[in-house]
Amino acid sequence: GGRAQRETNTMPQWAGSSWYYAAYAMKLKAGSLKAKTEKGLEQFKSAFESWLPVDMYIGGAEHATRHLIYARFWHKFLYDMKFFASKEPFMRFKNVGLIMAPDGRKMSKRFGNVINPDEIVAKWGADTLRVYEMFMGPFEHAISWDTQNMIGSRRFLEKIWRLQDKVQKLKGKDKKIKTGTENPENINQKEKIESLVHQTIKKVGEDIENFNFNTAISSLMILAGELESQEKIRRETYEVILQLTSPFAPHITEELWAELGNKKSIYLSAWPTFDPQKIKQNSKLAIQVNGKTRDIFEMQGEMSEKDLKEKVLSLPSVKKWTDGKEVKKIIYVKGKILNIVV
Repeated sequence: GGRAQRETNTMPQWAGSSWYYAAYAMKLKAGSLKAKTEKGLEQFKSAFESWLPVDMYIGGAEHATRHLIYARFWHKFLYDMKFFASKEPFMRFKNVGLIMAPDGRKMSKRFGNVINPDEIVAKWGADTLRVYEMFMGPFEHAISWDTQNMIGSRRFLEKIWRLQDKVQKLKGKDKKIKTGTENPENINQKEKIESLVHQTIKKVGEDIENFNFNTAISSLMILAGELESQEKIRRETYEVILQLTSPFAPHITEELWAELGNKKSIYLSAWPTFDPQKIKQNSKLAIQVNGKTRDIFEMQGEMSEKDLKEKVLSLPSVKKWTDGKEVKKIIYVKGKILNIVV
């Protein structure tokens, strides 16, 4: 019977964190929320259908046994209440591994082993830090920090920066490049680079989708190294490696993209696509008859062993040594030699 103030905040902290992902999707007016009609309910539901369920949830190991259980319970309840159209709150969950201190323990002020990112950025740059964190190991693994290993990430970005000096500058919108005398060696080298570019587009795209950031960066390092060995590189080739690198090093790639004369941000450009036909590399095969090389056969992409043997046996250079003779066996070492025994 005494004086009292009613307490309306009775929900525990976990309640709010169990449905906040849905709150982000709310874009309804207060009137719609208050409408206790069938139309009002449909408006409420439609606000979530394009947002939920969440495509990917990233969190620490503790989320799997705490927050996600509560969030799923709340989502199921709201689904039963006909507020949500999706039965499940999250489509995929990815557990991020901890970056441990150099001494192998969890970073803690108590242990005095915390790495201050501000100091790293001041010395190495934000992009170097980002690349190193993505390159240091698999996304889900706990890995110890090692500042010395940051040198590799820094050198990779410096290589990307230097490549701009090799870009063949063109006037206007014409990006077709004439390299002069197109001898077979130049053509083969051009095809090799083109194939590697398309392989890298495919690899980096798939690795990003699967959170294999370390192997994506590794592929970019291989491509950067190959491009550095060239006297000149095509502008569009350089643009591709900038686009593929931009998720990991946003600042340097944005600046280099602008240096090329692009007026709009690199993040407004379309993600590169690969040509499956250009991924297939031609390989040269030594054709032997009784152990002696009689020809060099250039394979166009992938060929089945049966088709390859039929093609080789029909070559004039081979028929010269096999006509009228019985082919006893054919020994094939993939990608190296094909030996015909007569």
